[in-house]
Formats: sequence, C-alpha cells, structure tokens
Amino acid sequence: MKSTRIYIFALLLVALASCSKKFEDLQINPNRPTSVPASLILTKQLNDLAGGLGGVEPWGAVARYNQYYCRNYQYYGDNAYSWSNGPFGVYTAQLKNIMQMEDEAKKSGAKDINPYASVAKFLKAYYFYHLTSLMGDVPMTEAIKGTTGIFAPKYDDQKAVFVQVLKWLEEANTEFATYTIVDAFPAGVDIYYGNDFTKWRKLVNSFKLRVLVALSKHENDADLKVKQRFSETIAAPASFPIFTGMGDNLRYVYNATINRYPFNPSNFGFDALRLNMAEAYVKACTQINDPRVLVTCDPAWKIATDNGYSLTDFRSFVGAPIGQNQSQMEADAIAGRISMINRYRYYRTFTAEDFIIVGYPEMCFNIAEGIARGWASGNVNTWYQNGIRASVNFYGIVNGNNTAYYLRSGSPTNLADYTSASFTYSESNYMTQTSVQLEGNLSADLSKIVTQKYIAMFQNSGWEPYFNFRRTGFPTLTGGVGIGNGGVLPKRWAYATAEQNVNNANWKAALTKQGFNNDDLNGLMWLIK
Repeated sequence: MKSTRIYIFALLLVALASCSKKFEDLQINPNRPTSVPASLILTKQLNDLAGGLGGVEPWGAVARYNQYYCRNYQYYGDNAYSWSNGPFGVYTAQLKNIMQMEDEAKKSGAKDINPYASVAKFLKAYYFYHLTSLMGDVPMTEAIKGTTGIFAPKYDDQKAVFVQVLKWLEEANTEFATYTIVDAFPAGVDIYYGNDFTKWRKLVNSFKLRVLVALSKHENDADLKVKQRFSETIAAPASFPIFTGMGDNLRYVYNATINRYPFNPSNFGFDALRLNMAEAYVKACTQINDPRVLVTCDPAWKIATDNGYSLTDFRSFVGAPIGQNQSQMEADAIAGRISMINRYRYYRTFTAEDFIIVGYPEMCFNIAEGIARGWASGNVNTWYQNGIRASVNFYGIVNGNNTAYYLRSGSPTNLADYTSASFTYSESNYMTQTSVQLEGNLSADLSKIVTQKYIAMFQNSGWEPYFNFRRTGFPTLTGGVGIGNGGVLPKRWAYATAEQNVNNANWKAALTKQGFNNDDLNGLMWLIK
C-alpha cells in the first residue's frame, strides 16, 4: 500500500512538471522573430530619408514653410507655421532602429567597423543635425537609453551636438574607404548607391560641407575648426572625395507602382485648384529672368491675357504672399491672378522628378559661399556657375530653344487639355546679368549665392532653404496673418509637448540654459547667434 502511494505521488509530480513545461512553452510565439536582419532595417531607414522631419518630401509641409507654394483652400489646410510640437518621433522611428541595426549587424558576426555601422553614422549625423537645427539643445548622449534605466535624458548643448555630428561624418568617410565588394550589402538594400562605397564617401563629405556652412556664425570657434575642416575637405579629394556631378546626388527615385511621386494623376482632381505658387519663390526667379520658373509654375492666365503677355513672359508669373488672407488667395487663384504649380510637370505622371535629399548644386553653392568667406582658396565664380548650370540642366532646360507646357486656361481640372509655349535660354546672357553675376563683395555675393541655392532647392533638400534664410536673411521670406505666430516667421520649433510631462526637469533646464523664458518659437538658438 505504501509503495502504491509513493508511485501515485511520483506520477503526480511528473504530471505537474509536464504541465509546467507546456505552460512555459505557450509563452513563446514561434512565429514572432526574436531579431531582424540588419539589412531589412537598413532598407527601411534609407526609404525613410524621403520623408519625415515635419514633411520634407516634395510638396510637403516643409516646402510650404520654405515658401515655394501655398494652400488657398482653408477647408483642406492653412499656411500656418504650426511649430508647437517638435519632431521627437525621430528618436523612436529612426534613431532607435538605426541603433538596433548596428546591434543586429554585430550579432550576425560583423566586425566593429562594418558598412552598417558606417551608414548608421551618416544617418545619425543627418538626423541629429536636423533635430538640433530645428529646436536647439536636444537629448543626444543620454537619448534612447531606456534599457540602461535612463528614461529622462538630459539635453546636450547645441554646440556639442554639432561636434558629434562632424565626428560621425569624418569617421564614416574614413571607414567607407576601407570597404570592398566583399563587404557589400545584400542585393537591393542600398537603394541610393548600389554598394558604391566611394559614392557614400562623397555623400558624407558633401553633407559635411552643408554642416560647416550652417556653422558660419561660429567660423572662429576653436573646437569646431570650421575653416580648417572646410579647407581640407575641398583641397584633398583623395582623402575627402565630394560630389562631382548630379550622378552623385543622394536622390530618391519614384516609381509608378509602390513609391509614387506625391502628386500624380490619381490625386490631380483633388488638388488641381487648391495649391498655388508662393511669392517668395516666383519673385526670386522673375527678378533675375530665371527660366526655371517657366517650367515649375503655370502662368497667371488673367495677368497674361489682360496685359497681352506671352505665356513665357516673366511678367505672366505671379505668386501669392504666404501670409495673405486665405479667402483672398483663393479668390485670386480662381480668377487666374496668381500662378498655380505646373500641373503638367508634376501631375501628368507617377514619377515627375527625383527628390534630391543632398545634391550637387547645393554643394557647389556651399563651396562658393565658403570661398567667398575666405575659408579656402578657389574660384568662387566657377563653383557658383557650376551650381546654377547643374540646376538648370535638372529641369531639362537647354541652351537655345525650349518648350514649356501649361494646363490650358478655362480647363483647370482636365489634365489632358494643355498648351505649349516656347522660350529661349542663353546661359551666357543669364550668367552675365548684373542681378546674377558675382561682384567680389561678400554681402552682395552672399545674397546671390544663397538665392541661387534657394531656387535650386525647389521641392528638394528638405529644411535647407529655411535654415539658409534664417542664417543669412536671403532670399526674402515674408510673414503675415496667414502664418500664425503673430505674423512673424518663427526661428525654431518648440520641443515635443510630451517632454513637459515625461522629462519636465530636463526640458525646463534646457530652456533656461538657452535663455528662453518659455518654449519660444521666436527664441534665438546658439547656432544663429
């Protein structure tokens, strides 16, 4: 009897152990991956460069803040600079995943220095450059450290962020030089450069020039070494290769199936009359007889007709002040008193034009500015004209006869009903205009260089047009009742509103340190002082 009891008890123990094991097994989902290949994360992060950061894609919100175009129909949105909730989502949507990509590459056996880590350095430099340029001091060294118990990160000084950005870029340049074809990413992952690591080097160095020019107000800072870094970058192409043409651009290419251009035949009818051109861009072009306005905008039909102007007469192109009352803007648009976007160019296909994230024309103008400032030796006029020429060519404008296409007046929603008009472009005549030619005077030349950069970055380069305006005052961007913020163009984004709740002490400390009484959109950050 005793042995029977022992036997039964033993059976119960075995059964309990078996049940416990099965219960634990139920906690594991065999269909849920415990890791993600670094290559998949990289593909997603490279695609993310074509958007985000408040809407950097073509015809996104940022292009409106850059005063390239306006909304004239209030029901579907206004022209306000609503900068009350800064883009802290970058920390979780991009930076966290970039760090995971680095970890996954190491887990798969990669060395400490590997292509994933090098691309990660560029991506981190890119995002932290934008975060700090948009808001000021931002969390960096303690950011995304929740696994180590840091849930309320301190804010790093803006200068410290720029020091780190430059360090990442210089390390990436050195590392990319060591890779060969055996280090290539899997096929289809590198959507920009197809495993051409030399082009990645050109990108990080050309982007570094953007960062250095952004630091122009601190050109004499001993820690940043702006002049020295700028000079050595353009003087030593073997050590610091930079873009040599449009083929080196960091550009996002749209297709007709999955990644369509933001404007295309499928949304033409919805937006055909609701978006018009902004005065800042149109005037920047027409004041210097710039042919790019003839292919990016439609003429203001009533202005052209009433005055007997040809469709490619620069006087036929008129933009609306972005701060204008929206009801008046809508009335002017319907009446044909202001130019609409060139709907033939931007709506007719699903691919329109490539989105240039970091481009050769911008780099040329950055080099021209640095030389004009005395940071390096070189021919400022050559770089300036190279930038203009590359941008004009981007639009298919040739020396000689050209044809522009416009939606016909009286048929605003019929994309098939368009007309054509011819114009002649002479590069020599354009370049030698007093309004275009450089003068050898920094103040005058800076205005021309930055204005040309602004025109070249139309629907490209994200925030750079606004950052350049904020830094130099060129070209003229205007305020008014329609932009909010008391009609004044803001200088910065406020921090994410969630920071007031989840990181209040550090949020307050950052504001106090920067001299802001509150999270002020008009406060001057260190970068522009």
